[in-house]
Amino acid sequence: MKTVLISGATSGIGKACAERLANEGAYRLILCGRRQERLDELVAELSISCEVTSLNFDVRERDKVQEAIDGLEGKFQDIDILINNAGNAHGLDPIEKGSLDDWDAMLDINVKGLLYLTKAVLPKLTAKKSGHIINIGSTAAKEVYPNGNVYCASKHAVDALNQGMRIDLNQYGIRVGAVHPGMVETEFSEVRFKGDSERAAKVYQGFRPLQAEDIADIIAFVISRPYHVNIADLVVMSTDQASSTIVNKS
Repeated sequence: MKTVLISGATSGIGKACAERLANEGAYRLILCGRRQERLDELVAELSISCEVTSLNFDVRERDKVQEAIDGLEGKFQDIDILINNAGNAHGLDPIEKGSLDDWDAMLDINVKGLLYLTKAVLPKLTAKKSGHIINIGSTAAKEVYPNGNVYCASKHAVDALNQGMRIDLNQYGIRVGAVHPGMVETEFSEVRFKGDSERAAKVYQGFRPLQAEDIADIIAFVISRPYHVNIADLVVMSTDQASSTIVNKS
């Protein structure tokens, strides 16, 4: 049985991944997130189907990240798969009107947070010369759209890190790949628009966007491939979406 660590596990794609993999019956889960109450609820729900534990930390706090990973006990210490899912968009402003706080949040969570967690987990993978890292990027990693500036930059960084990790960790036999979703109907837009639910809902109106479960299904497929197969880079959009700015809305 493989042990999977999922960051950002309390909502959206992370939560859907946890639920999907729990149902597989082949994985032991470590669920990471900032919201303890949500973690507790998810652990209670999934413990019926699999072995599961949680870690409560903010990926931006590198000491807390390291402390949490070092504190894992028993079978949960032997991590096989890391799903770097934690990430957020904050604001949708042209560069000259952008908020410094928003920029810090996106770079700290999407880039530095991914690095902190990867750095904490890597000794476990390099020691046994096996493992699998899945980095959740975005179509924003592949193109830049108006007012996306810093968010797109942060996801371009994830794309570059994914490639760099795959090169550097090749000598250890560690699989590294990224999944880059297009528009997924989650809390993403609500966070971006500071809790403005009405504005967030409009993002997904008039077409059929991806659901978190769609991406979870894909990740379950990716990590279940024979070990000699590594899906290195995968872009996923709904049928109605052709690019970040071209969406067929009715």
